[in-house]
Amino acid sequence: MNVTAEREAELLASIPKGLLINGEWRDASDGGTYDVLDPATGKVLATLASATSDDAVAALDAADAAQREWALTSPRFRADILRRAFDMINERRDDFALIMTLEMGKPYSEALGEVTYGNEFMRWFSEEAVRHYGRYVTTPEGKNKILVHHKPVGPCLLITPWNFPLAMATRKVGPAIAAGCTMVLKPAKLTPLTSQLFAAVMLEAGVPAGVLNVVSGCSASKISGPLMKDHRLRKVSFTGSTPVGVQLLKDAADNVLRTSMELGGNAPFLVFEDADLDAAVEGAMAAKMRNMGEACTAANRFIVQDTVADEFAKKFGEAMAALKPGRGTEPDTTVGPLIEEKARDEVHAFVTTAVEQGATVTVGGDKVEGDGYFYQPTVLNNVPSDAPILRQEIFGPVAPITTFHTEEEAIDLANASEYGLASYLYTADVSRMFRVSEQIEFGLVGFNAGVISNAAAPFGGVKQSGMGREGGAEGIEEYSTVQYIGIADPYAGR
Repeated sequence: MNVTAEREAELLASIPKGLLINGEWRDASDGGTYDVLDPATGKVLATLASATSDDAVAALDAADAAQREWALTSPRFRADILRRAFDMINERRDDFALIMTLEMGKPYSEALGEVTYGNEFMRWFSEEAVRHYGRYVTTPEGKNKILVHHKPVGPCLLITPWNFPLAMATRKVGPAIAAGCTMVLKPAKLTPLTSQLFAAVMLEAGVPAGVLNVVSGCSASKISGPLMKDHRLRKVSFTGSTPVGVQLLKDAADNVLRTSMELGGNAPFLVFEDADLDAAVEGAMAAKMRNMGEACTAANRFIVQDTVADEFAKKFGEAMAALKPGRGTEPDTTVGPLIEEKARDEVHAFVTTAVEQGATVTVGGDKVEGDGYFYQPTVLNNVPSDAPILRQEIFGPVAPITTFHTEEEAIDLANASEYGLASYLYTADVSRMFRVSEQIEFGLVGFNAGVISNAAAPFGGVKQSGMGREGGAEGIEEYSTVQYIGIADPYAGR
C-alpha cells in the first residue's frame, strides 16, 4: 500500500490526544504531555496528554460511579454495543492498520491481519455475553435448590503492551464489557494511538460515560500505583514482562485483587526428523517473524532433530534472507523496525554473545544502517544447548537453532525454561504429538501450525508466563464472580 504524507497527517490529526475520563476527552491535570515516535524514522508522530496520579484516580472515580448501573444492563444491551463496535472497526480497518504501522512499525499487510484477529474478540464476546450460563439444581439430599449465577467482578485496570496495540485492548475490553465491568485502560506509552482510536470508536458504538476510561502517560507507575492501592478496584489484567507482572501480583495481594497475568515467553519450536521440512520452515517463519519476533508467542528456540538440522537451517536461512526490511507503509516491506533503539541494541547483544559462544551465523547477524531501529532477519545454527540466548526472550528477528537426538531429550530441552506460554511441534506422528504435548509445560501447543492464536481459544501460560486465560469460553470468567443462592424447597420430602 502506498501511503501519502497527507493521508498519514489526516489520520493522526483525527485521533484524540487527551485522556478519556467519564466520556470526555480532557488534558492532563498538570498539562503534561509526551511524544509518540515512529520507530521506522525516529520522528514524532503525535503528542498526547500524559496522565498523572490524580488523573488515574479520576478515571477510577468515573468507573466506580458507573459500575452499579452498568452491571444491571441486560446482556443483550452489552452484546449489541460490542457487535456495533465490531462492525465499526471493520469499516475503519484501514485506519487501524495504518496507525499501528506508524506507531509500532509492523508492515501494513500484517497490521491488517491484527485488525482481523483483534476485532474477532469483539464479535466473540458479543456472542458470549448472552451465553454466560449459570445453573439451577436440587441439592443431593433434596431439601434445597442451588442457584448459581455470575456477577461482574467490578472496576478493572487493564494494562496493555505495545506490540499488539489493538488485539491486546480488544482481548481485555471485550470480555470486561460482556461481563458488565467498568474499566480503566492504560495503553503502553510507545503505542497509545491505536487505543485512542479504539476508545473513540467504542464511544460511537454506545459505551456509556465512565464505563471505558483511557489514561496513557509517560509514567506507568504514576497511573497503576494509586489504583492498585484503591479498595474500589477489583481486578487487574496485565500483559507484559514477567518482572513487572510479579510486582503487580505483590501489589494485588495487599488489596486481594483478582488478577490475570499474561507474561513473558520462551517458545520452543520442535522439529522431528519425520516432519515435512518445507511445512516446518513455513511454520517457523510465521511463528518467528510475526511482529518482527516481538511477540510473547514468538518461536524463540528452534530445537531440531540432529538428522535434519542442517537441511532445516539451510531452508530456514533462505526464507529469512528473502525478507525485506523497511517502513511498514512501503508496499514491498516484509519486516519492519524494532520498537526502539534500546530493543535493537539488546537483540544485537544476544547475537554477539551467541556467536562468541560458538554459534554460526547462517544469515543476518547485524543492525541495518540508516534511520529507524531495524535489525537483519537472523538465523544462528549450532547454538550450544546451554547458551544464554536459549534462556532469554529475544523479542526480535533472531532464530537460534540447537539440536536433539531423542524424543526424551527434545522434551527436556523444551522444558528447560522458567516460561511456559507457547510451543510448537512439527512431526508426522500424531501419537508423538499427544506424547510430547502431555509432557511439555506450556499453555499453548501448535501442532504443525505456526500461528494458533484465536479469539475462540483460551490463551495463557503456566510457570513464569502467568495465570488466567483470555479468549474462548474461559475469557469472560476472568471478569466474573460466582454467587450461590441456596433456596429452601417447599416441596422437599413430598
